[in-house]
Amino acid sequence: MTADVRWAQAWMRETAARIAQHKAELSELDREIGDGDHGENLNRGFTALVGKLDELTSEPTSVGEILKLAATTLMSTVGGASGPLYGTAFLRAAKATEKPELDSQDVVAAIEAALGGLILRGKAAVGEKTMIDAWTPALEAATAAHEAGKTPAEVLRAAADAAAQGAEATIPMKATKGRASYLGERSVGHKDPGAASTALILESAAQTVN
Repeated sequence: MTADVRWAQAWMRETAARIAQHKAELSELDREIGDGDHGENLNRGFTALVGKLDELTSEPTSVGEILKLAATTLMSTVGGASGPLYGTAFLRAAKATEKPELDSQDVVAAIEAALGGLILRGKAAVGEKTMIDAWTPALEAATAAHEAGKTPAEVLRAAADAAAQGAEATIPMKATKGRASYLGERSVGHKDPGAASTALILESAAQTVN
């Protein structure tokens, strides 16, 4: 499968399945440093998205259409900060992918747009123990892979692997942004739930393109 419209739909469905599988784990991570509802919230949103995909009566003509549907669905169904954050990320990515199939440069542009939306919405930076700490290395790895002449699938794999490493790297960090920042030093030793869900989303993208 190439990074086309069919892939975009498969990516969203695979993400829904992974979020459902890791729902309890994500909520437990969030319970340690946040509200404790990250897994439940995302599961509700992506379950609703699968329902929207099932209801489509015509084949979308661009990857961006699928990502826009994801954005609007998550914004309307996911509570807390996650809905607006991921909604903004997917909406920005949708604007960068208004074509039926993505090449390697398009994949980089989508990740870059998503990260830009997250930074704008969340006002966070690298090192503050947020999902930015997974998206930023994902963008860096994707850019390097593209510049090395890799395929879209290889670019997505590089991004997913880097996001997973970025999520792990949040464990020793002290949170200085969001609800987790209230814990101060007690936030050290816990993985950021947003970074963890980012890794799941990008892993789903890499898995389904192959």
